[in-house]
Amino acid sequence: MQLLNTLYVTLPESYLHLDNDTLRVEIEHETRLRVPLHHLSAVVCFGHVMVSPILMHRLADEGKSLVLLDGRGRFKARLEGPVSGNVLLRQAQHHRLASADFCLAVAKSCIAGKLKNCRQVVQRGARENGREEDGTVLTATADELGRALARLEYAADLDAVRGIEGDQAKRYFAALTLLLRPEARQAFTMNGRTRRPPLDRMNALLSFLYAMLMNDVRSAVESVGLDPQIGFLHALRPGRAALALDLMEEFRPLLADRLALTLINRRQINAEDFDEHAGGAVTLKDDARRTLVTAYQERKQEALTHPLLESSFAIGLVPFVQARLLARAVRGDAEGYLPFCPK
Repeated sequence: MQLLNTLYVTLPESYLHLDNDTLRVEIEHETRLRVPLHHLSAVVCFGHVMVSPILMHRLADEGKSLVLLDGRGRFKARLEGPVSGNVLLRQAQHHRLASADFCLAVAKSCIAGKLKNCRQVVQRGARENGREEDGTVLTATADELGRALARLEYAADLDAVRGIEGDQAKRYFAALTLLLRPEARQAFTMNGRTRRPPLDRMNALLSFLYAMLMNDVRSAVESVGLDPQIGFLHALRPGRAALALDLMEEFRPLLADRLALTLINRRQINAEDFDEHAGGAVTLKDDARRTLVTAYQERKQEALTHPLLESSFAIGLVPFVQARLLARAVRGDAEGYLPFCPK
């Protein structure tokens, strides 16, 4: 399996067009970037970015998606060629949606993966923190996440699963600031999770990372032939990629939250990298977006060992592996879905 690149275009007024077999990015008629098409799996545009019709057709012909997001990372549209994949798998997926037991089992697995990975982030922070007072709070948070995992096993329905996830998310985000170096905490304090728009710097940072992660997970779901709209945990709504949101839960702590913490602690992202707008909205500046995109792509190239498959590959491929495992569960080829929880 090859990990191809996703091209993220964040500079406003960029113009993307086709130059033979190369995608060219121009700003005010000046070439800023050239990328061979065969190196790309998708193109994601943030804000006011122009794309030539010829390039759109070529991307569709080659099965490469074009995703349009607004300047804050909110999904707007997706252009892709004819739907591919196994129609029998999609039929099985629709059939599974009618099974309350199957939906509950998958929902529990997705949230169990999220809670375990959140707990790993907090435990690692507690070990590396070095301050007794912070360590006490972080250890208590990790212990509560562990107890929530035990309660999750006995959740009777989807509402109970969602309730456990919501309660633990509040506890987790409340402790996240303690994983930052002390001098950065005031600038990146979170008052809960806010979005559409994010109301503080940490939320703006996480929202941007989650937008990139969401695109990758949706591509993974579609690559195996599953319908991204039909989820088992998240409620079905028009235009909502519910299944991608389901699968994304276990990856948030590992691919987004830890990266955000690292960038702040290494001073690659600072308080000055954000704009504050009337009404309280906070957004990333252009240079910070480029830093984030580069760091996210580098993170996806890091190698790890999958605990279930016992093989090593780039972490950017894990969503594709997990999508295949989920497809096996949907078809009935596996007893259930096991989330990704690295050791």
